[in-house]
Amino acid sequence: MKKIAILGSTGSIGTQTLEVISHIKGQFKVELLSAYSNYNLLIEQAKKFKPKTLIFGDSSKSKILEKNLKNEKIDILYGEEALNNFYKYSNPDMVLTALVGKSGLIPTINAISKNINIALANKETLVIAGDIITKLCEDNNVDILPVDSEHSAIYQCLLGEKNKNIEKIILTASGGPFRGKSIEDLKYIKKEDALNHPNWDMGNKISIDSSTLMNKGLEVIEAKYLFNIDINSIEVVVHPQSIIHSMVEFNDGSIKAQMGEPDMKLPIQFALGYPERLRNNFKKFNSLKNNTLNFEKPCLKTFNNLKLAFEAGLRGGNSPCILNASNEVVVEAFLNEKINYLDMTKFIEDSLNKISYIATPNLEQLIETDLLTRNFINKKIKSL
Repeated sequence: MKKIAILGSTGSIGTQTLEVISHIKGQFKVELLSAYSNYNLLIEQAKKFKPKTLIFGDSSKSKILEKNLKNEKIDILYGEEALNNFYKYSNPDMVLTALVGKSGLIPTINAISKNINIALANKETLVIAGDIITKLCEDNNVDILPVDSEHSAIYQCLLGEKNKNIEKIILTASGGPFRGKSIEDLKYIKKEDALNHPNWDMGNKISIDSSTLMNKGLEVIEAKYLFNIDINSIEVVVHPQSIIHSMVEFNDGSIKAQMGEPDMKLPIQFALGYPERLRNNFKKFNSLKNNTLNFEKPCLKTFNNLKLAFEAGLRGGNSPCILNASNEVVVEAFLNEKINYLDMTKFIEDSLNKISYIATPNLEQLIETDLLTRNFINKKIKSL
C-alpha cells in the first residue's frame, strides 16, 4: 500500500482526502496527520485511520489529545518545527500538502529534499517560491501531482503530449458568487455573501479568494511553474457550470478538455493513485442532464486581483510572494470584519507598488519579503 502523510487533515481538502482513502480499500495507508486547531476532528481521524504520527499546532491541547488517544499507538508532536520536519517522524511515499497559505512552504521544501513525492493542494508554495521549488524537484527527481482541479485537468490533458506543442493553457473559473457584478455591486459585500460559493465546498480562505478571482490569479502563477509555460500563454475563461476543469490548446488548433463533476475527490484520487486510475463510486458526469456549457471573459476592471496576479507573474522575482502575503493578510482582515471587501484589492496593489522588488530572490529573501509585506499591510489596517 502507498503510505500517505496529510498535512492539514482537518480542512476541506484533508477531510476529502480521507474520504477517498476510506472509499478505495486496500490502496493507501495513512502514515501521518497534521492539524492546526481542530483537535476534536483530529482525534476522530486518528482513531479511525491509526496513523503512526500526529502533529498538532497548539501544545496547550496536549493533555486532551493524549488522554483521548492513550490507547492508540500514535506519536503526538506539537508546533511549527515538528510540522516543518514531519519527515523525521514518518516514512511516507507521498505527502499531500493541504496547508493554508505560506505555512505549506517549508514542509514542502523539506519533503522534496528528502525525495518524497508531493500531492500539492497548497498552491501558495509555488506562488511564493516557484523557481526554487521546481529546481529542487528536478535535482531530487521528485514529482509534484497537482490537486487543484484545474491543474489536475491540465496535467491529465498533457499526458502523452510534448510541451513544445502547447499553444496555450486555458484555466476555467466558475466566476464565484459575484459573477456578472459591477464594482458598485461589490461595495457593501459581507463575508457571508463572499463565502457562499455556487459550485464548490471549500474552506473560508479559498472561498474568499474565489470570490475576488485571486484564487484564479494564484492558479495562473502556479500553472506557470507546474507546466513550465510563459504567463502570456495562459488564459482564464469563466465557465459557470464548473464541468470543464481546464483545457489545453495545441499548435495544430486542437483542444483537449478534462471534464467531470465539480467534486474535489476526483483530482485528489488522481494524485494519490497516479499513475493508476482507480475505480470509485463517486457521482459521474451525465452529459444529457448537463448539456449546456457557457464561457465568458472575466472582467478585469471588477476583479482587479486577477489583473494584479497576471502582472506579478509576468514580473516574477519576489512579486508573486508580495501578492500572496498581502492577500493572506487582507483576507483574514476581511473575515474578521476589519476591512471592507474592496479594500482587499486596494491594499494588495499598494503592497506591490511599495515593497522593494528583487529579481532573483533566494529563500531567505523570500521569507523576508513575506514578513515585510505582512507588516506593511497590517500597519495600513491598523491606521484605518
